[in-house]
Amino acid sequence: MNLRAFPLIFIVLLLSVSSCRNPLPPASRVFVIQPFSGFPSSHVATVYEILKQINSKTILRKSIPLPLTSFSPPKNRYRADSIINYLNHFGSADTVIIGLTNKDISTSKEKILDWGVMGLGFQPGNACVVSTFRLSKTELSGQLYKLALHELGHTQGLPHCKNPACYMRDAEGGNHLDEETGFCQSCKSFLKSKGWLLK
Repeated sequence: MNLRAFPLIFIVLLLSVSSCRNPLPPASRVFVIQPFSGFPSSHVATVYEILKQINSKTILRKSIPLPLTSFSPPKNRYRADSIINYLNHFGSADTVIIGLTNKDISTSKEKILDWGVMGLGFQPGNACVVSTFRLSKTELSGQLYKLALHELGHTQGLPHCKNPACYMRDAEGGNHLDEETGFCQSCKSFLKSKGWLLK
């Protein structure tokens, strides 16, 4: 054995052990906020400030029109899944895009072809969309950021949660956002493993 090389080998081993005990935090995906035409700038700012605290790699894009192909004439709604597919063209494996609209959006649920929703996010996925149309007008700001976190949670792979106070609670056709107080411990741990900065 070369004795001169011994100190170098010892240092390399020491660093390896140290890195195993203190692994670097995972890199989170870039959050991209995409407002659609007519969405108030004050509400955009609310979402931006909240998401920036969770992920410093949050960027804001200029407002664009909703894709015409997503419009569903029978109830004057926009198809949420169609909007997500449209947003997917602007994303990548390193990003997740959240669309913001004040229009009524819908998706298909079981035998109902045009089920009105507050938001939709593929699980997992690269995009989601939220709408203020079904939110409380008096509690809109507080409900909006909870809804945004819920749909972003789906994009990370989180399913609905049975805890009634968790942001990942299933709306089940209603609006229970005022009853939600935060991510439950299980959902929080999952998101922290994805790089989210949650307390």
